[in-house]
Amino acid sequence: MTNAVRYRTGSGEARLGRLDGDVITDAGPAPEAGFVPTAENWALIRDAAGATCAAADVQLLHPVVPRKIIAIGLNYRDHAEESQLDIPEVPVVFAKFPSALIGHGETIVVPREETRPDWEAELAVVIAKRTYRATRDNALDAVGGYTAINDVSGRRAQLETPLRQFVYGKSFDTFAPLGPSIASLDGVDLGDIRVSSRIGDEVLQDSNTRNLIFSVADIIEYVSRGTTLEPGDVIATGTPGGVGDGRDPKRYLQDGEVIEVEVSGVGTLANPVRREA
Repeated sequence: MTNAVRYRTGSGEARLGRLDGDVITDAGPAPEAGFVPTAENWALIRDAAGATCAAADVQLLHPVVPRKIIAIGLNYRDHAEESQLDIPEVPVVFAKFPSALIGHGETIVVPREETRPDWEAELAVVIAKRTYRATRDNALDAVGGYTAINDVSGRRAQLETPLRQFVYGKSFDTFAPLGPSIASLDGVDLGDIRVSSRIGDEVLQDSNTRNLIFSVADIIEYVSRGTTLEPGDVIATGTPGGVGDGRDPKRYLQDGEVIEVEVSGVGTLANPVRREA
């Protein structure tokens, strides 16, 4: 497995690099789209031989800059049950605005009107080639790598407003932490990846993509029937049970907390929380 990062140095320049443990090896300036996980770009990362630095000494940016963030709701049986909703017969599709993206270490800022800010740890896959009407058998050919996303959700906006403003409540600025790296698919089974979240010592979610209702291939086949997937697009595959809104009593993100999302092979995506003054 190879891990690619996009990071910013002290000079302010965004660059690409290979992440080995806690060390980054520079692979050159980052293009506007960030790291799009094509075969050519993976070769660039694997062959990187530039200067090295500690990951802790630079700012890790969200690794790719997608044109689309496609998200799937209710894709773990336990999450559907805690939401008191029926198991869906087809993937539940919505979107998050790319303007919501932030990277590892950046602050999730909760708007002052949002009273129910929630977390959702998810496996995200990154598209590597233009895809329209994929079949179940070739759908995974579209995927170039995977990462972690926190589908931060404003439940007040999502569930209490007229007609339920799903996209709006999930697209507030800073509500899409992504990263810290993109992992290659070498020897990886996307159907067997651990997904978890925690705040301090409190484990919030702990599951595995074995428990997905719709697999990554199912999702790509379904979505690409009407929407062309472009290189760099991100698909968030859904969250397991354990979200704050499904708890008794309910529990939401609090000012000063740090929410950590971990997807095996990718690393830990950690973001502090601040409520807007």
